[in-house]
Amino acid sequence: MSDQTAPWLTIIGIGEDGFSGLSETAKSALSAASCIYGGARHLELLQDGAKNISCEMQAWPSPLSKGIEELAANRGQNTVVLATGDPQWFGIGATLHRQFSAEEIEVIPHLSAFSLAASRLGWPLQNVETLSLHGRPLDTLRGFLYPGARIIALTSNGAAPGEIADLLADEGYGASTLTILEHLGGSQEKVISCEAEEYSDQAAELNTIAIEAKPIPNTPVLSRTPGLPDSAFRHDGKMTKQEVRAVTLAKLAPIPGQLLWDIGAGSGSIGIEWLRAAKDTKALAIEPLEKRHVFIRGNAAALGTPTLQLIEGKAPEALDNLPQPNAIFVGGGLTSKGILKTCFEALPSGGRLVANAVTLEGEQVLAEGWKKYGGDLSRIAISRADPIGGLTGWRPLMPVTQWSLVKS
Repeated sequence: MSDQTAPWLTIIGIGEDGFSGLSETAKSALSAASCIYGGARHLELLQDGAKNISCEMQAWPSPLSKGIEELAANRGQNTVVLATGDPQWFGIGATLHRQFSAEEIEVIPHLSAFSLAASRLGWPLQNVETLSLHGRPLDTLRGFLYPGARIIALTSNGAAPGEIADLLADEGYGASTLTILEHLGGSQEKVISCEAEEYSDQAAELNTIAIEAKPIPNTPVLSRTPGLPDSAFRHDGKMTKQEVRAVTLAKLAPIPGQLLWDIGAGSGSIGIEWLRAAKDTKALAIEPLEKRHVFIRGNAAALGTPTLQLIEGKAPEALDNLPQPNAIFVGGGLTSKGILKTCFEALPSGGRLVANAVTLEGEQVLAEGWKKYGGDLSRIAISRADPIGGLTGWRPLMPVTQWSLVKS
């Protein structure tokens, strides 16, 4: 904690309307600053008010961490950091609050691109999915597509709208209305709308994208509720099937911000569904077989979870030095020596452990774990209707023994 009694670091959001669009509080902070940091575009936006600013204005060095170090070295001096729009909404505010205490920082937000875009479109912002694709994989967007979805997304450059249009067409959402909003709030503001599959232009480098999602007929709808169809994943047959996967995710209980270890990840289905189920979750897919790494990476991208991190190795050795999980799923490698002991000890209090087995040897390991650590032991038997000649009968899947617990 800092011993400062008043904030010395002011983060000011600035829009395309530049210095004239800032509040009097923001202008006062700029005039009192001993140094101002910002991106080249931010500093350029201040030029119409430069006569009111006497201190040094400095563009962020590369890498950004060097600039953070400079801020720390000058701790206590009146410093301003410029950000686009609202610094706390996909902005540098989160980064600086991780480095400095809240008592050291004052934030003066401007209108965000999300607020400006929603006002232009007449959309109630509380019903809109707000994403940042700036410096992030565009595949993230795939996880937020459903009929009628309204999405506003920040982008990285002028090529992004065309890439997003191609992605929408690829997902069966080429009929969606795509709106490109350039230089929102400034003199160069421009708004263009068209069907995604018809877009073939190049946008201004500074743009925000709005999507009103509309699928073409027969486009599969993939819910974020766990239990996607098996056909949604590429796999080699070794995967947790849909019905068992839904039960497994219910026991793992995805909670926003928490981390899952998916051990023996196979196709990555459990980790992927964990990431889709709750906001800001994280997942590590631990898988020893190289041929399945392709499945995991491909499925993660196709289902909108490119943040799934692949750990190439075999448990328990591959678990060394990994960040502490909030939940662990063991879908493979149950007969590896000490696997359950390692997993149990890795969990914090309140952590969840779920392990599935389809072999007698795996069942024996689960029974021993149940006797030693407690929890619940159950068997899941699924049968699916299937043609038998000209009639229909039940075809059973392999029964799954499941052990689950919450660590006390």
